[in-house]
Parts: sequence; structure tokens; C-alpha cells
Amino acid sequence: MAFAANPLSLSVTDAAFESWLRDSGYLEVLDDRATAAGAAAPSPSSSSASRLPDLLRPRADADASLSAFPYAFPSLRSLASLFTLNPFAKLTAEDLTRSTPSWTLEFIGSGDFYSWPAGPSQARMRVQENVRRYARNYAVLSLLVFACSLYKMPVALLGLLVCLFLWELVRFCSDRWHLEERSPGLRQVLIYAAQLATAMVLYMCNLQLAIACAIGVSYAAMIFHAFLRKLTPRTIGGGNQHKRFQPKK
Repeated sequence: MAFAANPLSLSVTDAAFESWLRDSGYLEVLDDRATAAGAAAPSPSSSSASRLPDLLRPRADADASLSAFPYAFPSLRSLASLFTLNPFAKLTAEDLTRSTPSWTLEFIGSGDFYSWPAGPSQARMRVQENVRRYARNYAVLSLLVFACSLYKMPVALLGLLVCLFLWELVRFCSDRWHLEERSPGLRQVLIYAAQLATAMVLYMCNLQLAIACAIGVSYAAMIFHAFLRKLTPRTIGGGNQHKRFQPKK
């Protein structure tokens, strides 16, 4: 915890409270606070326009498109922060073994579950936490994208089947003649030959192109979904009820 429990204390600083929320796992509260802070921030263009004389307001309205350009920088900074972020930094093996979240209620949700982050820190928090929450969903999507890539590239699909058959043949020969006990050297030669043949097949059928396309599309879809997806409370007990932290006033 960021601060010691004290029943006599009446309030804590915002920094200490946010640190306690982060350590306690209430990241959805931090996400709501950041979104509310960004929405409540006064617009500099509106405040400056209210102080202008009436004679200058037509000129200000004419230059509204130019004056609004600098205020797009925070949004661009939030988007640019994705290029320096490791989305798998907090991913653990436990995140991959837990049950798959619901595709409709939790993973996709409704339109209210999406918003543009208020800043780079909120964007990083969303991406890393959503990758942990929906790791199994993203894995299934990656497999679907890879399957679609192979469907569009039948030669690559044929090469993949040939590689699988080749390694299955090596395993069958090793088990049939007990090469691991009788002749481990011959078994190693077969493995090297299978690796060389696999590399040649992958090069000739352009399977590496299908893999690269699947990885690129899956990574982009994962990043943008995690970037825009709000940190809603986790469901408990498999139902639709949510456990939400409500700080006392």
C-alpha cells in the first residue's frame, strides 16, 4: 500500500490515493478518473473566445479550424505512445490459463465501453491491462487471422501440410525403429534433414509471408482494441454482476 491505514486521517493526497488504487488492482477507477479529468478540462479556444471583443469574434470563428490544430497534439501523443510500448510487459502465465472472457459482454461490449484515452499514461495502462484480461481472446483472434491468411494463400496452406507430414514421418520412423535408443546419431541426422526440408518448403511456398501478415494484422487489432477499450470492472462468479470500487466521500 502507498500509505498506512489510519482511522483518524480524514483525507489523503490524490497521488497517494491513485497509487493505492493501482496497488490494489482498481485500475478501472483510475481509468474513469483520467477520462473524467480529460472531459472536464476547459477548452482553451472556448475560454479565449469568450474574452475577445465582439468585433474580433468573426475573425476568431474564421480561424477556428487553424486554432483547433494544436489541441489535436494530446491525441496524437497518446497514439504515438503505442510505438514505444511493450503490451506484453505485465502478461503472466496465469493470464493465459484463466477462463476465456465472454466475447459479447466483456470483450466487445457496447459503444459505452470505448473512448479515446486522455493521455499517454492512460493509454499505456489500458493496453497492458487489457492484454492481460483478454489474452485468450487475442490468441483466438490471431489463429482466426492466420487461418484466413492460409485460405487466401492455398500454396502456403499446402506447404504447411507438407511440413506437418514431414515431421510426423520423422516421429513415426523414430518410434518404429526405436532410433532414440538404438541409433541416436541417425535420429539426429533425420531431424537435421527435416529442418532443412522444412526451410526449403517454407521458402518455396511463401508461408513466412502468411505468418508475417497474420502477426501484423493480429497485433494491430489487439493494440487498437486494448487502446480504445475502457477498463471496466471484472465480472465475478461468471455472471453479469460487476464488482466496482466506490470510494467513500
